[in-house]
Amino acid sequence: MAHWLLSTDGLAVPLVLRLTLAVVMFPHGAQKLLGWFGGHGFSRTMADFTKSGIPAPLAFLAIMAEFLGPIGLALGLLTRVAALGIGLVMLVGALTVHGKHGFFMNWYGTQPGEGYEYHLLALGIALALVIGGGGAWSVDALIAR
Repeated sequence: MAHWLLSTDGLAVPLVLRLTLAVVMFPHGAQKLLGWFGGHGFSRTMADFTKSGIPAPLAFLAIMAEFLGPIGLALGLLTRVAALGIGLVMLVGALTVHGKHGFFMNWYGTQPGEGYEYHLLALGIALALVIGGGGAWSVDALIAR
């Protein structure tokens, strides 16, 4: 199991995918945990999540996946675990919050919320990383050797 978790090839494609997902997801995690980028921080995010019906342990895991996951992806450390966490957060968000707003993002402010297209892209990238691992320049590859 540990071998599969860390194994990867030396290709650049997973590197590009993990860095892209890390750059896109880190600000969202920093909003939720640290209150950066106009976010509410950990206490308020936990309160909002639990008030909406998400159990506190799952809310905590979601916040950690969005904050620590991008760091793991940037380093290529436990890439599959980080990508799985982010992918699950995106899947749950698409199904529970954003699906009712349709496919498209709210580019023109004409709908009450955002659609799930962003989530679908992030989920696709995460799934590719779960399947293929971290690729070139990943800590996973160094450990696996």
